[in-house]
Amino acid sequence: MEEQSGTVSAAVREHLRQLCLQEFPCGAGSWNKSRFLPQTCRTHRELIPREEAGSPGEETVEDLLGLVCSPQSPWALLEGSSAEDSFLRQLAIRNPLMVKDDFLYSYFRTLRVVDKKVSLVDKDLLKFPKLEELVLSANQIKEIDAVNLPPTLKVLELYGNVMTSAECLCAHPPPGLQHLGLGHNKLQGPLQSLFVTAEHWPNLVSLDLGFNDLTDLQGMVASLSTLQHLRLLVLQGNPLALVPYYRGFTIDSLAHLCVLDDITVSPNEKHQFRGLHHSGDFLACEAQLVVTIGNIRGVMDSSVLDPEPGPQGPFITYSYYVTYDFMEDEDGKGNEDAEVTEQILKPSASVEQLDEDVPAEVGSPTAPTATTTPKEAEEVAESLSATVSQFPSAELEGSVVSGGSISLPRSVDSVEKLATLRPKLDPRLCPLPGTVLFSTVRKPWTDIIPCNYEMQHTLRDLVALKAFLLAGTIVTIVEEKVLSWPVVAPPVDSPLPAKKGKGEKDKKGKGKAAREDQDMTKMGSKKKKELPKELHQDLPTLRVLGSCLVVLEPLLAGESLVSSLCNFGVIRTLESDRLTLSRLWSLGSPRCQHRWERTTSRIP
Repeated sequence: MEEQSGTVSAAVREHLRQLCLQEFPCGAGSWNKSRFLPQTCRTHRELIPREEAGSPGEETVEDLLGLVCSPQSPWALLEGSSAEDSFLRQLAIRNPLMVKDDFLYSYFRTLRVVDKKVSLVDKDLLKFPKLEELVLSANQIKEIDAVNLPPTLKVLELYGNVMTSAECLCAHPPPGLQHLGLGHNKLQGPLQSLFVTAEHWPNLVSLDLGFNDLTDLQGMVASLSTLQHLRLLVLQGNPLALVPYYRGFTIDSLAHLCVLDDITVSPNEKHQFRGLHHSGDFLACEAQLVVTIGNIRGVMDSSVLDPEPGPQGPFITYSYYVTYDFMEDEDGKGNEDAEVTEQILKPSASVEQLDEDVPAEVGSPTAPTATTTPKEAEEVAESLSATVSQFPSAELEGSVVSGGSISLPRSVDSVEKLATLRPKLDPRLCPLPGTVLFSTVRKPWTDIIPCNYEMQHTLRDLVALKAFLLAGTIVTIVEEKVLSWPVVAPPVDSPLPAKKGKGEKDKKGKGKAAREDQDMTKMGSKKKKELPKELHQDLPTLRVLGSCLVVLEPLLAGESLVSSLCNFGVIRTLESDRLTLSRLWSLGSPRCQHRWERTTSRIP
């Protein structure tokens, strides 16, 4: 009878076929036929090999065993084969007539069917009367008919399948089961706690429910407290494990627990969390995470590439900040500009140029601008990296995410003005679906830009938070360039009309004014031009200096802190450093001279 594909029995049969137990050098054939009695003799001696030497052309037992045991042999077992596979192949050489179906069914006490695309546990599994351990991990099992599970099972592992509920296992559970592994499935809903009670698993010692979508911590712990023999428990990776009181509440509620999430429960923990389970009704079901951003190093001072502004402008200012995407708090705290920013960050159907009334930016022809395509920006970044690799790269120090949100980029007058900037936004400035873009405070350029940023996020949607932590967050360094123009152009000096009868006085006045102008010319060159008091600012031009992914999955695996040093590659160049130091030296401040000495010492 042809077996159905995708079943456990079909996978076992295929595995035995690949062992080649009836083919050379195993089994009986021309290579060892003289070692056995004729098949016509139906006696007990049928299964006993003869001791006398075989006829010429046949192989000895030692030679055949060498073919299956030598790693260089073409008949050697595949890497990762079990000890049971090796034993069966050697048995098929020594006593090939013993290797029959009845023997194989009674021989196996452990079956490991891993990543074989199994979707059905069929009734042929009951043919294994001594089976104690069944591993069906990394398959496609949605549910199991528990009637088909051998009653002798002590270990059942179903990791990495697509099960959405454990209810199917409770219809006819193996009574002596001691370990149940259901991690990395899709178990969800508050009813799952009803299926892990002593009524179904009276002898359960170890239970692994990690990395599912379970959210009801109090209901789950209440059900687990009925398992009097439970000593090892894994719940990490579930949304319920993201609340700050998870470990203490679980330890205090399960007095007999020895190991929680692969960490031994110490006596100090039991004493520290004593009585916490009595406060379960007053504990909020929410997670709190704190994001901390330290310093930025190695950013180029873009102002040195701009020309000195004239009386008509433009006056150019630069500021720098760090953005990252994160889930929005339910209460919206720390996100005053969310509505305005959502308008600017919505994906646009067209990528048209800005209107003519938006002034063109003034910048270096080699630096990527906000209108530069991502491909062009990558080409510029690659060329800079290839030529100035000996210089420090831009780094973001002290970026920490631990088990809390930040203000968004500042808003301007109206949503309409922000919408005009949309085509110039870099895609890396757009948050991922379901997240909000947060940013640090804008800071002017210095050699080390301090962010000094810390924000606490309080989140109640734990399932969405788990998905976000698995995806990670994108951290980006942004340069903001603003062009300012005088509201009214400064008046041009013009000589006053001379009054009658005062010619000699005017000549003396002109001579005195000429001398004063000459003196001011000598001294005025050392004074910095003052900016007009009233300036009109254009919309800011944003340029992404670098971005990288920060992995947050360790927070799901039980880690309380994730610290990352983000390296965005080489941004500063030799020429930009020289221009920066020259400008600082021209200002003549002692601090600038110290920075010159410290910086030039790093130049080879």
